[in-house]
Amino acid sequence: MIHTSAHRWQHSHVFDQGNPVAERRTRWAVWLTAAMMIAEIAGGWWYNSMALLADGWHMSSHALALGLSVLAYAAARRYAGDGRFAFGTWKIEILGGYSSAIILLGVAGLMLFQSVERLFSPSDIHYNQAIAIAIAGLVVNLACAWLLREDHGHHHAHHAAEGTAHHHHRDLNLHSAYLHVITDAATSVLAIVALLGGKLWGAAWLDPVMGIVGAVLVTLWARGLLRETGRVLLDAEMDAPVVNEIREVLRQSPAVRITDLHVWRVGKGQYACIVSLATSSPITPDQIRRQLSVHEELVHITVEINQLHT
Repeated sequence: MIHTSAHRWQHSHVFDQGNPVAERRTRWAVWLTAAMMIAEIAGGWWYNSMALLADGWHMSSHALALGLSVLAYAAARRYAGDGRFAFGTWKIEILGGYSSAIILLGVAGLMLFQSVERLFSPSDIHYNQAIAIAIAGLVVNLACAWLLREDHGHHHAHHAAEGTAHHHHRDLNLHSAYLHVITDAATSVLAIVALLGGKLWGAAWLDPVMGIVGAVLVTLWARGLLRETGRVLLDAEMDAPVVNEIREVLRQSPAVRITDLHVWRVGKGQYACIVSLATSSPITPDQIRRQLSVHEELVHITVEINQLHT
């Protein structure tokens, strides 16, 4: 009989160390966005520009979403040691990203409604002032995008050839914040184009049309973010590259057959795994753990051995 001390199997369930740099940058982006939001909404209303007003309301949602991202970082950090979270608090950040995507969809709907309304009920626009505010908004958006840029240089070498590896390693909460400011930058560009077209060629219809184009663009980006964060929240990870890597490792033992396998994400590029095996060989769970440990993204491995009697 083999005796193993209990402390050998004790370990922390804090799988993700958070992202303090991203949290700090996101907080700065919140203040910049909120200030520009006020300027664009006031300017759009005062100078009668639908594209500028839509961009301002769009930016208001971003201020809210960026604030949500900051709260998600703070909550994940605060409750990191709370034993109620069986696999850590990283998914609080993912929930923040998912909520941001829903906000984006709501903003897209508002933009579409207001733009269609203005298309059928046009009104005079003060182009010079509206263009100046739209350009200022674009500058703020680009500054926020720079603050929220992501660094993908930390990927593990054995994933370098995987085309989708960065999706499993990036900070989805930060990515959602980045996506918000990029969509706002895009709508700022559309607003500037629409206002210039109206000023130079009298094409006032461009203003609401660009609002509609912006709404469609925001919807597409929100849909992608919903899909990516939803996968994590619903543990839809069985098509991740690490699953095949686990199967390949276990195939090296011909007397071992996988009867059940569950893999899900517990951090940026970090996974938990439960595997059930049937074998007629005298193999132990500890041996299987050592075999699978070659893949460092597997941070929590549970092994069940079912001995076959011949």
